[in-house]
Amino acid sequence: MIEKYNKPVLFYSLSLVIPWILWFTAAYLSRLTNASNALLNLQGILGIAGLLSPTFIATYLIAKNRNLRTDLKSRIFNFKGYSFAYVLLAIFLIFICMVLAQLISVLFGYSIHQFYISGHPSFTSALFSPWFILAFAPIVEELAWHSYGTDALRQKFNLFSTSMIFGLYWTIWHLPLSFIKGYYHSNLVAEGWIYSLNFVFSLFVFVILMNWLYYKTNRNFIVPILFHLSANFSNELFATHPMSKVIQTGLLLIVAIYVLIKNRKIFFKKDICLYP
Repeated sequence: MIEKYNKPVLFYSLSLVIPWILWFTAAYLSRLTNASNALLNLQGILGIAGLLSPTFIATYLIAKNRNLRTDLKSRIFNFKGYSFAYVLLAIFLIFICMVLAQLISVLFGYSIHQFYISGHPSFTSALFSPWFILAFAPIVEELAWHSYGTDALRQKFNLFSTSMIFGLYWTIWHLPLSFIKGYYHSNLVAEGWIYSLNFVFSLFVFVILMNWLYYKTNRNFIVPILFHLSANFSNELFATHPMSKVIQTGLLLIVAIYVLIKNRKIFFKKDICLYP
């Protein structure tokens, strides 16, 4: 069925251009001095519209193809044929690595107060609560990336190449957000190059693990949503020092390397018949 996801250029082109237009406009509005409430609200709407764009594009491509509609329905709540341990990993792996990373950072002199649950995300957003953005973004993104996008690449490349290509694409896709004042990505740039570089590198590690879980659970795209949600909230739950996030990436890299070694056939064989 994966071979039916055969419009990767159309999907990825539109999913980049449209959000970029919306988000660079939002970035411009965010930098205006004494902006009115109406302009701030417009900035928030443009931000949400950019997030939703890939989902609408995926929905359009799937809706016009009966085979894709049938495939999608079969994958929505597919919890058979695999170990529930993968679902648990999707929920808890990122959180566990964050706790371990903070413990390691304390050994190197960073504050124990990182474990304080602040209740306030490290970024701001116009119109919508940051907590809403943390929950909304993973859901709508993965409804696009893992309803259509990942399989569209997978039908042309092996899973490792698919993950690397998407990791690069996702880095470029996020770029306008680093210009929106107050956003998480903009704050990373202000904190220093090492933290921005860590974010980029972490995306590649994140994608390897997420795609592994996706295919090990028979392409159940609820699992990537859970994984992405866990990542967002785990990274904002505590008063985490940015260096702890660098350590977390290192821990996840170790897990990713182990996954790649143990699942060589899944990642490095082109044969898409390996998957449902």
